[in-house]
Amino acid sequence: MTACLTHCHRSLALLVSSYKESHLQISPVEPTRMTQDQLKQAVAQAAVDFILPKLDDKSIVGVGTGSTANCFIDALAQHKGAFDGAVASSEATAARLKGHGIPVYELNTVSDLEFYVDGADESDEHLNLIKGGGAALTREKIVAAVAKTFICIADGSKLVPVLGAFPLPVEVIPMARSHVARALVKLGGDPVYREGVLTDNGNIILDVHNMNITNPVELEAQINNIVGVVTNGLFAARSADLLLLGTQEGVMTLKR
Repeated sequence: MTACLTHCHRSLALLVSSYKESHLQISPVEPTRMTQDQLKQAVAQAAVDFILPKLDDKSIVGVGTGSTANCFIDALAQHKGAFDGAVASSEATAARLKGHGIPVYELNTVSDLEFYVDGADESDEHLNLIKGGGAALTREKIVAAVAKTFICIADGSKLVPVLGAFPLPVEVIPMARSHVARALVKLGGDPVYREGVLTDNGNIILDVHNMNITNPVELEAQINNIVGVVTNGLFAARSADLLLLGTQEGVMTLKR
């Protein structure tokens, strides 16, 4: 009887094992992927970690505009006692900084700006950028020009082999819109008026599509030389010094 029961137990175990092998498929556990917002938060924190040891109670930080810059502001606010204040590249950024209790200074009153931290719509491997998706390109370019170190923070999708898939923003004096658009067509672009948008400077934006920008420094100068253009969103004459790029493997650092 005991031998019979033992044989039955063994048979049942083999049957269950065979059933599992033939009917149950165990899927491998996929690692949790970071969302785009989490990647932005990661590079924002990396930027704070980079500049924080270099700040003192007299330091002024230049701050850009956009969703990634907003993440940087929120992370920087946790250390607002470690520096004096900030220069903002837009009214929206100034409002967010002030909301965190961070003093905001006019650029004309600041003699020294060690860092400028901002996002980008595109970057190539040489740290030439397209910026201006948030229509703050002129003030961003001014603050970047003053800063000793320009740190760009972005998620990995913004790194491209050639600039131009993202439409290039151009800030234009309103009365020159048609004239500038015709000149941009001659340069090979397809300009589109960004309806309902006025910059903080009271100007309009033309977004230039279908540009394959192989020489960003040259194109930046050509567009800026068109009468009626305030500036364009190529940051090549003054590119970023450091790019912190959020990837699924961690924050990648690229230097110029």
